[in-house]
Amino acid sequence: MTTQVLPASDWRSRAEEHAAAVDALTSARLERRADGRKHPVEDFLFEYYNFRPAQLRRWHPGAGVALEGAAERADWPFYSYAGGRASLDVASFAAKRESALLFVRRLLSATLSRPGRFGCFGLHEWAMVYRADDEAIRHGGWPLRLGSSGTDQVVEQATISCSHFDAYRFFTPDAEPLNTLSPTRETQLAMEQPGCLHAGMDIYKWCFKLTPLVPSDLTLDAFRLAREIRELDMRAAPYDLADLGFEPIRIETAEGRAEYAAAQRAFSERSNELRRRLLDVLPAG
Repeated sequence: MTTQVLPASDWRSRAEEHAAAVDALTSARLERRADGRKHPVEDFLFEYYNFRPAQLRRWHPGAGVALEGAAERADWPFYSYAGGRASLDVASFAAKRESALLFVRRLLSATLSRPGRFGCFGLHEWAMVYRADDEAIRHGGWPLRLGSSGTDQVVEQATISCSHFDAYRFFTPDAEPLNTLSPTRETQLAMEQPGCLHAGMDIYKWCFKLTPLVPSDLTLDAFRLAREIRELDMRAAPYDLADLGFEPIRIETAEGRAEYAAAQRAFSERSNELRRRLLDVLPAG
């Protein structure tokens, strides 16, 4: 049901502002891609999540909004066009994406129901290179800050407690049995918790997977948060990224662990706010 009608001048202005904001956030990525350069921090948001800047750039108002004079959207997926107005066909979207909507609602609600855990200290990235050959290191073009033996020693002296399957599945074979938890795809609903950095970044994934139902301003806010979380993730990782301007968080020290946990708590609060916003725009199951 349409609850708001936006004149063409209004929504086109919003769409242009959104595109400009995305351009500012993604221009460096596009330049690097043209030159064939890799970036171990920022590339993750585009390559792992596989949502192109051009897709992020396209503005959607979400459900309940009709756009005057938007004839070009008549053939866009899940849009309907009548009476000179384009709007999202929520019923069609809900029917087509029923399973995805159900899963995301359940996952977000389950995550919100749990307290965050703040004792992992980003050791998942260390477990991904534990006892790994040089060829197997994910970001092999960048040196390990403590070297291979120093990195392995940190892992062996720590308690690994990764609750996120999509991080755990990249652990080296030697690191897998060191994890105190055993996350699987099937247990994701039971294990997801708001202190997890990867769960916070994944809000961006759920937003774009449910495009165009999710308003683009929410998707962009989720992208901005994911970008900040990714920076923390890699500053706490074992790599030396000083040449890229990233000061390490030395989680092998008490001071570094305290710094990481404080940032993790702040991201947990912001992530939960986005989870609530996303749930608010999803149709009831």
